[in-house]
Amino acid sequence: MGSDLSIERPAFHFPCLVAGAPVSRDERILVRFPFTGEVIGSVPKLGEEDVLRALASASSGPPRPSRHERSQILLRAAARIEAEAEAAARLITWESGLCLKDTRHEVQRALDVLRFAAYEALRDDGQCLAFDVSANGKPRRGYTLREPLGLVTAITPFNHPLNQVAHKVAPSVASGGAMVLKPSEKTPLSALYLASVLHESGLPPGMLSVVTGDPAEIGRALVTHPAVELVSFTGGVEVGKRIAGMLGYRRAVLELGGNDPLIVLDDADLDEAVRLAVHGCYRNSGQRCTAVKRLIVSERVADELAARLVAASAEVRVGDPRDPSTDMGTVISEAAARQLEAAAEDTLARGARLLFGNERRGALYGPTVMDHVPRDAPSVQRETFGPHAPILRVRDIDEAIAVANGTSYGLSAGVCTNDLRHVHRLVRELRCGTVNVREVPGYRSELSPFGGIKDSGLGIKEGVVEAMRAMTHVKLYTVPWE
Repeated sequence: MGSDLSIERPAFHFPCLVAGAPVSRDERILVRFPFTGEVIGSVPKLGEEDVLRALASASSGPPRPSRHERSQILLRAAARIEAEAEAAARLITWESGLCLKDTRHEVQRALDVLRFAAYEALRDDGQCLAFDVSANGKPRRGYTLREPLGLVTAITPFNHPLNQVAHKVAPSVASGGAMVLKPSEKTPLSALYLASVLHESGLPPGMLSVVTGDPAEIGRALVTHPAVELVSFTGGVEVGKRIAGMLGYRRAVLELGGNDPLIVLDDADLDEAVRLAVHGCYRNSGQRCTAVKRLIVSERVADELAARLVAASAEVRVGDPRDPSTDMGTVISEAAARQLEAAAEDTLARGARLLFGNERRGALYGPTVMDHVPRDAPSVQRETFGPHAPILRVRDIDEAIAVANGTSYGLSAGVCTNDLRHVHRLVRELRCGTVNVREVPGYRSELSPFGGIKDSGLGIKEGVVEAMRAMTHVKLYTVPWE
């Protein structure tokens, strides 16, 4: 795309891709490296008319490659990105401020998405149905097949600039449909890189367009255009609910974040619980919908867990995200870091105790451990998108379940216990989309169903298999059988 992904002083000035063709504009959106604030690239600032043209082009009916051809396109793209994995990771680091340990892992996850989608493109999940199964039946056979929707639009957030995009685009390609994607204006470069790789791997031009611009100017067209049959959105609750209000008679997959607990009961292995807390609270700078946002801990083990967590948090190396030894880079911007700092100060003013952290330098904001956090504090009632580790003490499993369910979110939960009776209760009674036993809330395969309920989503899942189902419809046909 006209830029060397491996250079140390980058200049990633990418065009948009509309029906496979590059589109540029004089007016550009600047992309900054959060660690220093320097401009490291730019993308075109498209307007509503540009987006309408992209939607019209996509809805005109792209050529639909065979299952084999779609699979091969995805596998070629995966091979290309694997060969450029280090450069791709550095691209994500430059635009997001995430450390290389995190972005290297993200590239590997995106490779899984592409390959799993390639395998699913080959799977025929149709059914054969007999119709002579009742007195009212006839000697006929029915068959089902899945056909792609006419047009899907996708809107992705900043926190996983490559993998979130792959989770929208790869299932669309595997299904044989058309998509118009708008990545976050904060981190658009990885999305355009992925799109260019797919087109260079043989993707027909009409199957994917990537548009960039101000969401306030181009967002409505992506949701309300009459040709759009599905809107796939990952982002905040407020924007997701605004989208829901504009949907009309069309499908939506809305993944709206989480307030995920890690529940630590009396019998938990505390070494394991602390390891999961550090991973869950601080990985990706805490900027994950499935990050641990609340540590719900039995009061009988809370003192020991808190002490161990402070010691482990002090070992997390925060700094230049380009340094391979850094454990945690920046959050997305200095403004976001200031919000995290203010949220911690508010929580402390409400009676919580600061055990470690709440230190900020520019967009760097380090691990922050707070204990005796009030359950009604806004920082644990709403989604705090950063490396906070707030400890909420509970008496028993009944109170743990009540506190875990006591917010408007319902995405996922992690559970630390060895008592099978407690495991069964937690799986049954926690109101969320995923429960992971002795694992972080966010653990999953890229194939497995993913999504939440309540303010975390409509219960419609993502993950490669579920996303392909959402992007297709089932057609039934019957034939005589005698």
